[in-house]
Order: sequence, then C-alpha cells, then structure tokens
Amino acid sequence: MEPAWDKLMAEFDGHASAGVFDVDCTAAGKPLCDSNGVRGFPTIKHGDPSALEDYKGGRDFDSLQKFASENLKASCSPANIDLCDEEKKGEIEGFLAMSEEDLNASISEKDKEISDAESHFKAEVDKLQSTYQDLQKTKDKTIEEVKNSGLGLMKACKAHKSANHEEL
Repeated sequence: MEPAWDKLMAEFDGHASAGVFDVDCTAAGKPLCDSNGVRGFPTIKHGDPSALEDYKGGRDFDSLQKFASENLKASCSPANIDLCDEEKKGEIEGFLAMSEEDLNASISEKDKEISDAESHFKAEVDKLQSTYQDLQKTKDKTIEEVKNSGLGLMKACKAHKSANHEEL
C-alpha cells in the first residue's frame, strides 16, 4: 500500500483545500494517533483533522485516488461554516456558544459512550468466544462418541455387502 499512498500524497501536494499525509505512530506522531483511536497499522483516516473518520475502502492507488477526488475537499466545519447547511450551522453555533468547561464535559460524555460501546462489544464477544469453545467441545465429543459406537464398522459392513452383492 505504501507506493500507492506515496503517489497519492504527491498528487495532493500543494492542494489548496485538502491534503494527504502520513504519520509515524511509533514516533513523534504517537499522540496524534492515540487521540484519533489508531490501533493498527496502516490505518487511514479522513475528514476534519479534529474529527477524523475511518476510511473503509480499497488500498490500491485507483481506489484511494477515487475516494480522495470525491471526498477530500473543504467541508462543513467551524472553520468553513459557510459550507454547512442550516442544521449544521445551528449545531456548530450551539457548540461554539458553550463554555469550554461545558464543551469538555460534553466531549467526555460522548467519548465515554463510545468507550462503553466498545467495552460492551468486547465483553459480548468474549461470551460468544466462550460459548463457541463449549459448543466446539460438545460437537467434538459427540462426533467421537458416534465414531466409537460402531460407525466405522457399519460403513465397512455396508461396503462389504455392496461389494459381495455386485459379485452375485
């Protein structure tokens, strides 16, 4: 993917309203990566730098270029409020009118909702994994019991009868 990404960065170099960058999450870029939920590499994010979203498309140059040309442009944000519809303008104005303390509290609340959803998901996946392991053991035990109850001999007898029946 790196050659495709480098080519895309070169294509957007000096672009007036959008940029394509790479960040080393193991060095100086670690705080940026941590604050944006980057957990694996490579991870592609897009959107307003203060509210990046996950990219879910293809990793080849053509897919990246198509996405970039369709999506990487100035978008509705506090810095570009003129690009917002009335509903988003109102939402932004409401957030801008909040005290820094209230805004921080609201952000913390929403971050907690995400964290809680991730924790709930992980706990439920752990339960599923446990159930899966139990089901796997039960299935394996049942198969072993069935095989040990004479299934192999039954099949051998059937084959023997079929072979003897054909000779008659």
